Amino acid sequence: MKRLILHGTLVNDANKFDGSVIVEDSKITKIVEGNTIPNASFDEVIDASGCFVLPGLIDDHVHFREPGLTAKADIDSESRAAAAGGVTTYFDMPNCVPQTTTLEALDEKFKLAAQKSHVNYSFFFGATNDNVDLFSQLDVHRIPGIKLFMGSSTGNMLVDRREALEKIFSTAQMPIMVHCEDTDIINRNMAEAKRLYGDDPKVTHHPEIRSVEACYQSTKLAVELALKHHAHLHIAHLTTAKELELIPHTPHPSPITCEVTPSHLYFCDRDYNALGTRIKCNPAIKSAADRDALRQAVADGRIAVIGTDHAPHLLEQKEGGCCKAASGMPMLQFSLVTMLELVDKGVLTIERLVELMCHRPADLFGVRNRGYLREGYQADIVIVRPNAAWTVTKDIIQSKCGWSPMENHTYLWRVEQTLCNGHTVYKDGVVDTNYIGQPVQFR
Repeated sequence: MKRLILHGTLVNDANKFDGSVIVEDSKITKIVEGNTIPNASFDEVIDASGCFVLPGLIDDHVHFREPGLTAKADIDSESRAAAAGGVTTYFDMPNCVPQTTTLEALDEKFKLAAQKSHVNYSFFFGATNDNVDLFSQLDVHRIPGIKLFMGSSTGNMLVDRREALEKIFSTAQMPIMVHCEDTDIINRNMAEAKRLYGDDPKVTHHPEIRSVEACYQSTKLAVELALKHHAHLHIAHLTTAKELELIPHTPHPSPITCEVTPSHLYFCDRDYNALGTRIKCNPAIKSAADRDALRQAVADGRIAVIGTDHAPHLLEQKEGGCCKAASGMPMLQFSLVTMLELVDKGVLTIERLVELMCHRPADLFGVRNRGYLREGYQADIVIVRPNAAWTVTKDIIQSKCGWSPMENHTYLWRVEQTLCNGHTVYKDGVVDTNYIGQPVQFR
């Protein structure tokens, strides 16, 4: 199959220019600058006039809940959400049931994805206090890294022994993505909140409980361990201005990198009044000042990656307050259009968006032949149209949980079409559920 994507505005490698893309089977074979129409025959011509043509997004942080938690999400439903949102590659997290903390559990997830995933995939291996000896058996060309929970209520995946932490940071030969919150501080804050407000404090108190200091102290320890052992630390979902003080503002590559989510860039604590537990997540969405500091860090280069921390729950599981309501929200389908809204608001440029959501995830994790519009690369491409107003309604939500914090929100950008390995996996509101993506390869 030979396709021509014609007359779009291509955004790639910090440049924005009019041009066309030739795709043969699964690969990009030629990038044509300008308005010249290539002199060749094509099986399909995709008219991208008035649209922007971007590399398919790489989301380094999703929770697809399979196996074991499939009442609220699964690989089929959430990879549909990815395709509809222009995300062509995802890295899934290990806190499912059973947890991805054994080689057997890791293999099982790859088998499931090979049957069900409509876009490209890989999986983090989860660290525990006791499984560091398995690291040497992991295939570094198959997975993006190790996921470490330092201070998070995730069963036996909470690594809280200093000896185990030292061994993890000294042993891992790939990026260590770390969830940083200090459990002792959170527990003290929760006890005080219950004393003041009752057994289930309102969600408005969530950022007081999952506080700035809880994040800062845990991130500070992770940075110290990474520098001591010369490890590549990748800090997940940074949420505070104070933590940014710990991030080296040095030219890439850096041994310490960090991710921020669209949710923490878009919302602040004032939004709890309107959206309640729909935006309850860990770490908590914090103040407008923290949000604005994160936005500045996105613009100036201190943030390396934007990943969603896509974490679906059923709506009934979101009922209650700080204690009872589950933490996490589905954002994958709307991550790109949310960030494009921030482009329109002047928070960042579209070139910087592509760097954060496509190029840098590929570079940071060593993804082979994805994340760029380049000749010889896989044809993972998303076509987006500006000035095309539409409103999020329940019927268009692909995630199995069936809701979104963005419901009733009107966007001015729309994902028109998503190509995964040269195949049109999403177009005109429809996902091709017969298509199966590829496992990602890492350098």
